[in-house]
Amino acid sequence: MRPLGIVGIILIIVGIIGFAYGGLDWSTKKKDAQLGPVEVSHSEHHGFAVPPVLSGLLVVGGIVLLVAGARRT
Repeated sequence: MRPLGIVGIILIIVGIIGFAYGGLDWSTKKKDAQLGPVEVSHSEHHGFAVPPVLSGLLVVGGIVLLVAGARRT
């Protein structure tokens, strides 16, 4: 598969994830202190939101790149 096709597929997947979940979100657990068997920790939430307009542009751009990559062969 050509590089344009691969980039197109990646853009389509990111656009669909943006529509389905509104972005990507993840959390990390941080250990603050450990006193013997007692452990104090907290979770930090990270992520970014993908607006629906941007998701639509990503899907359309991915389709355009996928078609352009297929026509260049």
